[in-house]
Amino acid sequence: MGIPFFPKKKHLAGLDIGSGAIKLVQLERSGKGYQLQKFGVKTLDSELIVDGTIMDAGRVVSMIRELTEEQGLKTKDVAFSVSGHAVIVKKIQVASMSEDELEESIKWEAEQYIPFDINDVNIDFHVLGTPELEEASGQMDVLLAAVKREKLSEYSGIVREAGLRPVIVDVDAFTLENMYNINYEVNPEELVALVDIGASVMNISILKGGLFAFMRDISIGGNRYSETIQREFNLNFEQAELLKKGEAPGGVAEEIDAEALINIIDLLNEKISTEILRSFDYFRTTSSNEAIDRILLSGGGAKVKGLIPHLSEKLNLPVEMINPFKNIEVPDTLFDPSFVEEMAPLASVGVGLALRVEGDR
Repeated sequence: MGIPFFPKKKHLAGLDIGSGAIKLVQLERSGKGYQLQKFGVKTLDSELIVDGTIMDAGRVVSMIRELTEEQGLKTKDVAFSVSGHAVIVKKIQVASMSEDELEESIKWEAEQYIPFDINDVNIDFHVLGTPELEEASGQMDVLLAAVKREKLSEYSGIVREAGLRPVIVDVDAFTLENMYNINYEVNPEELVALVDIGASVMNISILKGGLFAFMRDISIGGNRYSETIQREFNLNFEQAELLKKGEAPGGVAEEIDAEALINIIDLLNEKISTEILRSFDYFRTTSSNEAIDRILLSGGGAKVKGLIPHLSEKLNLPVEMINPFKNIEVPDTLFDPSFVEEMAPLASVGVGLALRVEGDR
């Protein structure tokens, strides 16, 4: 089976290796909740990881080492996650059977749903629903996850080279579910869309009553804005990054055509909203035409100027930035509140990873 996606007790450090930044989060149990112990962000040059593919492993390893040293991370045991086209997650229905029987037959079941050679992927599963429902219907719902072994080897390799031990590999959508459920009150009937906009991938995860209902990864993210602005105005990447967030880079702000900039951002905001709407439409065709109740945004790409009001208007839904530290104690003695507030949108996956525990599966 390899490393599980659904781990079954020791909390691990969460290492989120994104195309735009590496994020490290470590939590500690505090009473009935959690306290933030470590939180650091290391921005990556745009050419180091492109569309989820590591282009310069040596430099990425160095950045991970720098981040763990800066944070004074004592543990070597980490959880990291994967997303994108190398990841397939599907909710399937199979005849009721024991978990041991499913363990034996899952490879055959997966072959019907996975568009990759079954020998090229690592597979894991999680049984949904209750024994009572299974007994009544003779069927059971199973959440199936498959990741290309090449992708796992690539990311596991750089984690090990950085001196860490990859104990658990997760999927971004599942980390977001974990993060949401400890921070927000769950309404059993509510459908919430968690939209994480990274540098190169947008993950859309729909939860019903706090549980997985649908996910889709789309190859569009915050870098699309930066690259377009950079090309249009002949700027460097860092200047374009500031402009997309509504900040004025020194020395060039007065030379920028404000109307042209607004048009670029509006056009890309429209592309984001269109992809989200397509995902919602597809979800409705598979779920009795159920409607989404609200959207929570996260990721560095979610900080694009005007994106939240644009999405709210286009999708006719309440949209807000998620707070992955909403129910997590953040000691002022350890963290600068302004840093935590600014970087919180980037921490959602990392928090979900840091909630993972070392298991026996």
